[in-house]
Amino acid sequence: MNKFLFLFWLLTAAPLWAQDSLATAEKKTVTYTENDIRIDQNSVVIPTKFPSDYKEKYKDSDFQYEVQLEEKSLWDKFKEWLAYWFRKIFGLSDMNVSKNYVEITLKVIAALIVIYVIYLIVKIILNKEGQWVFGKSTTKKIIHDDDIEKNLVHVDFEKLIAQTLKEGNNRLAVRYYYLWVLKRMSEKSIIEWHADKTNTDYVYEIQSSDLRSDFQYLSYLYNYIWYGEFEMTEPTFRHAKKAFETTIQSLRL
Repeated sequence: MNKFLFLFWLLTAAPLWAQDSLATAEKKTVTYTENDIRIDQNSVVIPTKFPSDYKEKYKDSDFQYEVQLEEKSLWDKFKEWLAYWFRKIFGLSDMNVSKNYVEITLKVIAALIVIYVIYLIVKIILNKEGQWVFGKSTTKKIIHDDDIEKNLVHVDFEKLIAQTLKEGNNRLAVRYYYLWVLKRMSEKSIIEWHADKTNTDYVYEIQSSDLRSDFQYLSYLYNYIWYGEFEMTEPTFRHAKKAFETTIQSLRL
C-alpha cells in the first residue's frame, strides 16, 4: 500500500518540478558591457563592389533556369501536319519516325526542283529558240524574230534547205520545210501570212479539207521534230521530208 502511495506522489510532483526548473531557466538573462566587446582597430575593412557589367557574365544558357518554349513557325506547323498524315496513312508507330520521313521527303523534293531548274536554264542557253520550255502545243507561234521569218516571202527555201542538209542539220531542215509550206500557201492566197499568227490560226483559214488535213499532220511533224527533246533518226527524217515535199509539190500546181 505504501508503495502505491509513493508512486502516485512521484507522478504528480514531477511536472511541478519541471515547471519550476523552466521558470528558473527563463529568468536567467545574459548581460554584456562595453568591456566584453573587443574592437579590432588595426584591420581595415574595404567594401567590395560589383563591376557594372557583372550581369553580362551570367547570360549564357548555363545560367538560364527557366525553360522558354519557342513559338512554332508556319513551316514547322506545316511539317507537323505532314508528319501527322504520314503517320496516319503509312501506319507509323512513332511520331518522331514520321517527322524523319517528312524531312527526307522534303529534302528530296527540294533537290529535284533545283535539278530541274538547272536543267531548264542549261537547255534555254543551249537552245537559241528557248521555246521548248513551254511545251509542244499545236497553238505555238510559228514566227520568231529572225531575218528568215521576217522576210519569209523573199527566202529561197530550196537553196537554204540544200545547204542545211549539206551541213547535216536535219532538224533545222524540217523547220525550213515547214516555213516553205507556209510561204507556198501565202503565195496562193490560201492563208494570210502574219508574224503573230499560230499554226492553229492557219488551220482555220484553209478551206480545202484535204489540204487542211495535210497541214495539220505537217504541223504535228514540225512540233514533234523541232520542239521534241530526242535524237531524230534518219528514217524519221526521211519520212518527214517526203511528207513536206509532197505537200509543197501539190501547192505548185
